[in-house]
This record gives sequence, C-alpha cells and structure tokens, in this order.
Amino acid sequence: MNKSLVQRQFGAHAQLYATSPVHAKGASLGRLIELVQPQRHWQALDVATGAGHTALAFAPHLASVVASDLTEEMVQEAAKLAAAKGCSNVRTAHADAEALPFPDGGFDLVTCRVAAHHFADVAAFVAEAFRVLRPGGTLALVDNIAPDAESAAGFSAAELGEAARAYNAFEKLRDPSHGRCLSMAEWAELLRRSGFVMQHEERLSKGMEFTPWVQRMGCDAATIERLRAMLGETAALTAFLKPQWEGGELWFTLDEAIIIASKPQ
Repeated sequence: MNKSLVQRQFGAHAQLYATSPVHAKGASLGRLIELVQPQRHWQALDVATGAGHTALAFAPHLASVVASDLTEEMVQEAAKLAAAKGCSNVRTAHADAEALPFPDGGFDLVTCRVAAHHFADVAAFVAEAFRVLRPGGTLALVDNIAPDAESAAGFSAAELGEAARAYNAFEKLRDPSHGRCLSMAEWAELLRRSGFVMQHEERLSKGMEFTPWVQRMGCDAATIERLRAMLGETAALTAFLKPQWEGGELWFTLDEAIIIASKPQ
C-alpha cells in the first residue's frame, strides 16, 4: 500500500470523517470502552486516530491519550475536536502505524479502531503495538472483517474465499487506499504469533447507508453504479453484506471484529 495514497484519500475527506456518525458514535466504540475497563492512571496511544473519535471517547477515563495518525489533515481534525470538547489530556502526533515514533513500553493501552485494513503491513503494526506497550498492557482493536463461515453460513470454503476477495475488491473500488480486511481467525492467529495473549473477541454487525458511504470517498457516478451492482453479484457476498432498501435508501451490513489482547507481564 502506498502511504501517500492513504494520505491523499483521507486528507481530502478528513472533515467528512470528523462528522461521520459511523465513526463518531458507532456501537463498537462504547463496547470497546466497556471491555477495556480503562484506568485513570493509564497512558494511552490511539493509532490511526482519524478525526480522533476513539481517543476522545477514552480520554475522560485515562490520565492521557496520544491521538496519532499518518495524515496531517486528520491530525488537525483530531486536535480541533479535542479543543472543542475541552479534552486537555489529549495530544496529537503524526505517526506511521508500522513505525511508531514512541519509546518501548511507554503506554498502558494501545487502541486502533476501523483503520488497520488500510495498513500495508498489518504484522508490523501489531509488532509496534506490542513494543510500545508496557508488560501487562492492553491492545484494543476494532476493524472490519472479511466473510467467514459465521457471517455467511452455508457456503463452502472456496465460496467464502471468493467472497472475501470480492469484499476486499468492493472496498478497494470505493477507496483505493484500502488494503485488506482480515478474517476474525487471521486476526487471532496474527496476534498470538506476535506474542499477545487473547483476552476477548467478538463480532458486531453495523448497518451502512450506501449513499453517505460512497460520498465520504468522493466516488464518481460510474463507481457508485459499479459498487451498487457488486452488492448482488455473488450469493456468498450478498449473504455477507445483506443489502436491503429502507425508507427509499439502500443499506448493507458490515461485520466488525472487537478484539482485546494483552502483552504478557
């Protein structure tokens, strides 16, 4: 993944992410806080913070939070939101998720929400999160996940593999900076292989309204029509995305993984 492409994509649309209900108020955000049970003395790092919604949600429960992002425009949006909300314990930083500019063992908590599918090297991000956490520290992760036997039941392994490829192509057409959404099983394997101890994993479905979803990335008319067509192209992908019309608007469903892992003492 070309990091400059990520910066261009999100730099151009940073303000839309600042006001996006999916990012600002998604159900996974409250659930993440509930599962983590943050402590008042903790120092936290939010990786790929975007407009800062996750960092700001955790801030009242922590001593301090660093809201970091690769894209300068996103860092600026996060700083503006922190100031508007009066979060004096939040500071922002320009940072690459795969090469974090922070010392070893400096944080009690690392969060990353709905961002890792943009990383060129997810394993490098996980290794960096492990490095900057203190022993006993917590990694709290949310990301969109690819279809599997639980989210699209009744299909063969080959059909599910094709659905996962089609789903990632669907995401990449809408946003060329998209890398790849892992499956729940891939996340668990990667975290364990990197030294983390899995504490909790669950999945949460989220409804996506099609029109705002394409508008956030400035898709042109031809791309929008192609994306609309892809929703019904294969049985397994359709079973996963569950497209439907509500109140004259097209909606579909995505699955998010919510994962809590710890660095051993």
